[in-house]
Amino acid sequence: MHSKSPESNLTGPHDRWSLARDIAVLQVKLVADGLRDFVLVPVSMIAGLIGLVRFHESSGSEFYDLLRVGKKSERWINLFAAVDNLPEAEEERIHFPDEDIDALVSRVESFVVDEYRKGGVTRQAKDHLHQLLNSVNRRRKKKNPKEQQPQ
Repeated sequence: MHSKSPESNLTGPHDRWSLARDIAVLQVKLVADGLRDFVLVPVSMIAGLIGLVRFHESSGSEFYDLLRVGKKSERWINLFAAVDNLPEAEEERIHFPDEDIDALVSRVESFVVDEYRKGGVTRQAKDHLHQLLNSVNRRRKKKNPKEQQPQ
């Protein structure tokens, strides 16, 4: 029977202590990233609303300044830096789409705009929403027949 000595688990690029360190560092970074996101959600909404209300040539500057700070903080946190400790063969094992969320949003936005211009899905969605609201209203009136009709 072949067994490894305890020392063999403590050497090399994937030793136990490096793994433990990477796990601990990731947890700290996740907390920092989460706190940043927790702050960015309301602050970005406020900055965006300020930009919309003060609409002029430099509208949105507060929002885009916040994005720049967010991007710098993302680089500083460097959430997944420990992946650099993997050999290339291990990293290539994980497949992910080439498109990012921005590309997906752009495709959905183009579809919605095109459908709106054609009067397609957007019009159908509006009609279905009206039908649903009318149905709910009819059911509510059936359950409560004494409800007065608007005059």
